[in-house]
Amino acid sequence: MNNRFIMVLLSTFLSVLTLNSAQAKSDNFSTQQLTDVEQIKQQALTSDLAWDLVESLTTEVGPRMPGTPGDKAGVAWAVAKFNAMGFDKVWTEPATFPKWIRYSESAAVISPSPQKLHITALGNSISTPKEGIQAEVIEFQTLDELESAPESAAKGKIVFINYQMNRDRDGNGYGPAVQARSRGAVVAAQKGAVGYVMRSVSTAHHRFAHTGGSHYKEGVTKIVSSAISNADADQLHRLVALGEPVTININVQAQSMGEGTSYNVIGEFTGSEFPQEHVLIGGHLDSWDLGTGALDDGAGVAITMAAAKLAHSKGKTKRSIRVVLFAAEEFGLWGAKAYVKANEKNLKHIVAAAESDFGADKIWAIESNVDASALPVVRDIAKAMASLNVEHIGKNTARGGPDLIPFRPFNIPAFRLAQDGTDYFNYHHTADDTLDKIDPEKLRQNVATYAVFAYMAANAKTRILGK
Repeated sequence: MNNRFIMVLLSTFLSVLTLNSAQAKSDNFSTQQLTDVEQIKQQALTSDLAWDLVESLTTEVGPRMPGTPGDKAGVAWAVAKFNAMGFDKVWTEPATFPKWIRYSESAAVISPSPQKLHITALGNSISTPKEGIQAEVIEFQTLDELESAPESAAKGKIVFINYQMNRDRDGNGYGPAVQARSRGAVVAAQKGAVGYVMRSVSTAHHRFAHTGGSHYKEGVTKIVSSAISNADADQLHRLVALGEPVTININVQAQSMGEGTSYNVIGEFTGSEFPQEHVLIGGHLDSWDLGTGALDDGAGVAITMAAAKLAHSKGKTKRSIRVVLFAAEEFGLWGAKAYVKANEKNLKHIVAAAESDFGADKIWAIESNVDASALPVVRDIAKAMASLNVEHIGKNTARGGPDLIPFRPFNIPAFRLAQDGTDYFNYHHTADDTLDKIDPEKLRQNVATYAVFAYMAANAKTRILGK
């Protein structure tokens, strides 16, 4: 008898104990529905559906940067998979975005000790001249330090921001670190710099540089925007600390190509009693070009597609379950913005929304942002997740994933199914974001959690409302 089978038996036993105690008293779910929840949970914990999906996406399609052939192939893949999985409705909706393409990138220390640097262009970066740009480096610890520097502090130099991201399972270090990625090149140019490079927004010790979106400001000179690996940032810092001028060359060849078009891909299992009302789950279909987009966000695509299928395995739910695979998230949430605009009149019909976009490690908590009338339903859902080692965060202040940001003005019922992000930023936006970083067992736990969430939110006696 293998360990996986023993664990499933143990989980089933614990689930039955749970069902026979507190959950059997639920006012929002029948005994049969609670039994269905336990069976769906066990199905998910033994299913390889999500693994098969993410393996197919990352192998047969690969990277899916918006506007590339891989992006187009990803859309076709998603439509075909939704149909093959038996979703009742499958459709696409267009989303436009500013198209950008990366051609090549390299960097090196020229003096005092010549050596290569592992670099990547940040999204939307301009190109350098064909020979690159070569200048002395000036180092700042933070974006705030650069902003407070004198106006001509970086004149003729390449600004280097050496801010090191904090590691935590909830990813709280990302927000502070990503400011330098988004605005660093603008502030550097305002201080007279001819180029910009930063320590990667990363918690890794490997030598991969992390890409990600960056922005320019009208009226401010555009300069090259780039990031180097943490190991190279350490090396550059040590060289600067020696006190001699450090000169580097950055060579980036990239191009902004005007407006591009991609598509949100949507699959729905239609509800039997309240078909307009729906649970919305999903992830983003696009990825950066350096890896194959396995963790960001192939896993989220696979988790939510598989969860919807399993939640539907007991027959039609009362409300619809809709999976939205958003387009062009990496370039600025363009698919989510387009979805909100196209579906604004129907957003009031969303009874629960959650996005999986934080890798594939285990979900450790559920948090809601709902009207007080729906809190008993949330507690019932949390109880059903307890045997999956998911705790309930009772603050009721969840914000949801990135693609739910454009939904916030409409006060939809948002949920966070919190994945452990301790190691996520080791691989995020790098060439190392590949299928081998996904643990199949952890992936199954994600699917089980999302399947429980979707089934119960779609079947609750009390309709979940936003606040």
